[in-house]
Amino acid sequence: MEFGERLRKLRHQKGLNQRELADEVDIDFTYLSKIETGKMSPPSQDTIRKLAEVLGADLDELLVLAGRVPDDVKEVVTQSREHPAFLREIKDLGEEELEELRQKAKEIREKRGQKSSSDSN
Repeated sequence: MEFGERLRKLRHQKGLNQRELADEVDIDFTYLSKIETGKMSPPSQDTIRKLAEVLGADLDELLVLAGRVPDDVKEVVTQSREHPAFLREIKDLGEEELEELRQKAKEIREKRGQKSSSDSN
């Protein structure tokens, strides 16, 4: 699904017309129309964030559809050379496999947190 198509669907689900949504996020409604029809590229990350808030949408989903990398993810990727290498390794994994890895990472973080808590006692 394209960004504009998803945006239109979310807007309809909220029962908003283009002018109402545009007013809520402080953009011109003709600009919004062009985004929804694919005549304009997706907007900036800040505008996408506002759209997600107003529409009650998942910010990460909209950013991915817009071809944008969330700022907090950019920070993670640039922490060490291992982070981009890891992402390259997992690029072809399916949703279930990625969820397994996410859960494993969560377990590791929790275990590390428990260890550092017991070390300080």
